Amino acid sequence: MKPFCRSSGIAPPVLGMRRILVAITFAWVAGFWALAAPLKAQSAASNVNAQDVGGVTHFRRLGTTVACGGATTPAAVAEIKKMGFVADINFRRPSEPGANVEGEGAAAKAAGLRYYNIPFDGEHPSDAAVDKFLAVITAPGNQPAYIHCSGGNRASTMWFIKRMVVDHWGEERAFKEATELGMTSAALKKFAIEYARTHKGAGGAE
Repeated sequence: MKPFCRSSGIAPPVLGMRRILVAITFAWVAGFWALAAPLKAQSAASNVNAQDVGGVTHFRRLGTTVACGGATTPAAVAEIKKMGFVADINFRRPSEPGANVEGEGAAAKAAGLRYYNIPFDGEHPSDAAVDKFLAVITAPGNQPAYIHCSGGNRASTMWFIKRMVVDHWGEERAFKEATELGMTSAALKKFAIEYARTHKGAGGAE
């Protein structure tokens, strides 16, 4: 009777067992990624939803936390209140054409909304305006908030800064969301990032 061949150095039963273990491991890894893929896609999905609101231009809502908008008429403020918002933060300057800052404030008061006018010049942005916004948006009882300017650019820039400074989001992640909310200005993006880099740690944890 010929001796059993051991040229490979591994007995057939052992070799077979290893093949089975490799197959099981491969199947487990494949199954793990099959389950993880939908979760990853869900986490990457945008939470920003565009809605048509009478008297408001470029209305973009972010879950139940905030909404960014453009020009907003005093007549639209009551609807903002009905949507569940508790604060109205207006970044328009009183001197802007069509900016009825006082009229909007009166409408907000009548609707039971907290109203804040924080003039923010998109061409000459100031740290002081951002400081005031961050103090307002993080104050107890001021969220969910509706924040707006004339087209949504300045409002979404302010939220971009809030994400980086208060929530400690990375620049790329915060920028993607801000873009979906309406930020288009490269100059304001630059200002926002510079502000965030010099004010890290000013807000709470993510």
